[in-house]
Amino acid sequence: MDVAEFRRRGKEMVDYVADYMENIEQRPVYPDVEPGYLRSMIPAEAPLEPETYEDVMRDVERVIMPGITHWHSPYFYAYFAAASSFPAMLADMLCGAIGCIRFSWAASPACTELETVMLDWLGKMLQLPEAFIAGTNGQGGGVIQVSVSVVKRRSDIIGAFKMDPLYLTHENQESCVITDYRHWQIPLSRRFRSLKMWFVFCMYGLTGLQDYIRKAHCSVERAGMIAGVTMKKIPTDDTYSVKGETLKKMVEEDKAAGLIPFYFCACLGTTNSCAFDHITELGPICNSETIWMHIDAAYAGSAFICPEFRHLLNGVEFADSFNFNAHKWLLVNFDCSTMWVKRRSDIIGAFKMDPLYLTHENQESCVITDYRHWQIPLSRRFRSLKMWFVFRMYGLTGLQDYIRKHVGLAKEFESLVRSDKRFEICAEVVMGLVCFRLKGSNELTEALLKKINHAKRIHLVPCQLSSRFVLRFAICARTTESHHIQEAWQHITTLTSDPGTCRWGV
Repeated sequence: MDVAEFRRRGKEMVDYVADYMENIEQRPVYPDVEPGYLRSMIPAEAPLEPETYEDVMRDVERVIMPGITHWHSPYFYAYFAAASSFPAMLADMLCGAIGCIRFSWAASPACTELETVMLDWLGKMLQLPEAFIAGTNGQGGGVIQVSVSVVKRRSDIIGAFKMDPLYLTHENQESCVITDYRHWQIPLSRRFRSLKMWFVFCMYGLTGLQDYIRKAHCSVERAGMIAGVTMKKIPTDDTYSVKGETLKKMVEEDKAAGLIPFYFCACLGTTNSCAFDHITELGPICNSETIWMHIDAAYAGSAFICPEFRHLLNGVEFADSFNFNAHKWLLVNFDCSTMWVKRRSDIIGAFKMDPLYLTHENQESCVITDYRHWQIPLSRRFRSLKMWFVFRMYGLTGLQDYIRKHVGLAKEFESLVRSDKRFEICAEVVMGLVCFRLKGSNELTEALLKKINHAKRIHLVPCQLSSRFVLRFAICARTTESHHIQEAWQHITTLTSDPGTCRWGV
């Protein structure tokens, strides 16, 4: 593909993406395929000779789209939101074009410096304490974080990382012909990286790739820094939140048993029910016991840019580190997980490695950051570019309006559930998540969920709260409107009224 064809195909791709987003609700939100469907639809080996772009794009619709769960469909209510916006897409396109491999300031100064400034911008939107802001001479700062692992055998890594909470299970997970790659890595989520491999393999062919391949090196030393420690779950109260008195009791018991508590992770906006730990109680305990307190606000953190939700972050001043996923609810496409620390020297001290080929004359400057010292991997993408595009093209008020719209839609769905005496709300609706179920046995709600997901009109996942099987209805898509909520509820109640679906006592 030369420059002239790239210009033409690039414009065609933008049109394809725009059409996809504009008409996404016309596609079934959940794929109707069987495990292993794709392997039989494409050759067993990469093509020897190049294929045409037209051939590849025809196969996108024939092979790829039938197996896609459309996360940005207004009928997708599973998990938590996955951010999507046109400014972020354009920035990702530019990021891919620049294509720098960033492991130090010298490797691409703008990539490093923009990240530092963007995390300061976002930290100020959240009204984080000054200690978390890098500025020009601060001791803390932010980073767009990601982590990976280096392993030898599939059985080793799956055994090490396998976790199956109810909301991530699915009926095909035990099939021997599919792979759930979340078991192969430390992060939960993944980008659709294989699609670009497919494009390259098809359009260059094996001979074209052989002409281009060159020798490379990779760094694996940091994998040795990953260590296993004993973890304990702390009981929650009746609102599914951790209270200070509970933590204090467990710390005292552990110390009496000869253990050394050194790390505590508080959650703001838990996955199951969007519950909020009492960090104003937990923080002072951690500080007095010299326990590192990390606050995970993966989903809810975006909402703290709204004044009406900022009080839920009160107590962050006690934390040593804080993170949330801007790629969940802040219109910055995956992946973009933002993290701040009070003392960057703590994290740099854990990961710092300076082989001669990575050193540069400005590395000791107090005004720059070499982010390779903040993470397990060596290299980094230019993720801050999409933050810059989104923040400038939406503005703080635009981002606040977007979050408030989702919260309003969740409240609307909550009111619909409460109006039907067959259902009950199972947790306080604070943000964009509604947890609900049919009154009665767990089997009733399980049967309803099975019917909902087999119909493939909308997509939901469950969780377990106080031994109850609960449905999660999360407002996810940027394009979701009130009429989609009404349609979803109508669909749910229609399936509930179907005598072949659910039965309940009077």
